[in-house]
Amino acid sequence: MAIRQAVIALALLGTTVEDPALAQQAPQLGGDISPGLAVPQEAPGGGIVLPQADRAPVLAEGPAPDVAGQTPAVEAPETAQTATPLPETLPAQTTPETTPAPRPGLAGAYDRARAFLVNGGPAIWAIAALSVVTVALILWKAWRLVLAGAWSRRMSRRAVEAWEAGDAAAALSAIEGRKGLRSRLTRAAMQARLGLSEDAAREETSRVARGLLASQGSALRALELISTIAPLLGLLGTVMGMIAAFQALQEAGSRADPSMLAGGIWEALLTTAAGMAVAIPASAALTWFEAVLDSLRNDLEDLSARIFVADLPGERRGGSLASLAAQ
Repeated sequence: MAIRQAVIALALLGTTVEDPALAQQAPQLGGDISPGLAVPQEAPGGGIVLPQADRAPVLAEGPAPDVAGQTPAVEAPETAQTATPLPETLPAQTTPETTPAPRPGLAGAYDRARAFLVNGGPAIWAIAALSVVTVALILWKAWRLVLAGAWSRRMSRRAVEAWEAGDAAAALSAIEGRKGLRSRLTRAAMQARLGLSEDAAREETSRVARGLLASQGSALRALELISTIAPLLGLLGTVMGMIAAFQALQEAGSRADPSMLAGGIWEALLTTAAGMAVAIPASAALTWFEAVLDSLRNDLEDLSARIFVADLPGERRGGSLASLAAQ
């Protein structure tokens, strides 16, 4: 509204109004526009002349106003700063990658095992295969010892006590049908003692004892081999991983990141840890099985010695040695 009034005032100041009625209204219009403007004076001939101080400079360009009082359209002034054009497409805002939360239960354990195998490299797969073989050998060996009666001593000791008492028939019947290692050796030693000479009986008893112990010594060499090569495989994987890490560090040059070297080192050390994790149970199981066999060997030697030291039942009371040996 203020701009429009200023334009009307400029138009009135720069022209001479021919209409006396319009000239009479000019002072009132000028007073309405601004209190600081001087009152226009009536010039000779019917015109209106403003004081020199209140005259506005003549515009260089622009259409003259219409006599009827119509004002030309005034263009809006250009702003000092032009609006910055908006880009057609906004750049996509990148969000940092987040590590997914680990899944609980068996699914999480499977994910961790899979990541462990992937990060470990080829050596970790060989160690994983050795771990499966180790578990299978330990379970199979323990089951074989249970079936062989490695911890069963009662019936064989009862039979030897009956033999020492001079009752060969009761001694043989106590271990009849028994599948334990001690019972089998005791029966073989008693039959050899009754049917063969002492030297031949001793040789026969030694042969049977060696066969029984050899049958239970299987798979021990395999456990010993695994406990030896598993750490070596882990060390080999660690060395290969360290070589790869330092090669990547050399290729990076001045842009090398210490975290990159640290990541390569801890991934390389996974194989050493895995090799030790396989070798420790294998070595412990091997030591335990060897201790069980040593105890079994001592028991067999003790039982056979007691059988040969004791007098024959026929020497105490005349009996048929042939019938006892046939049993």
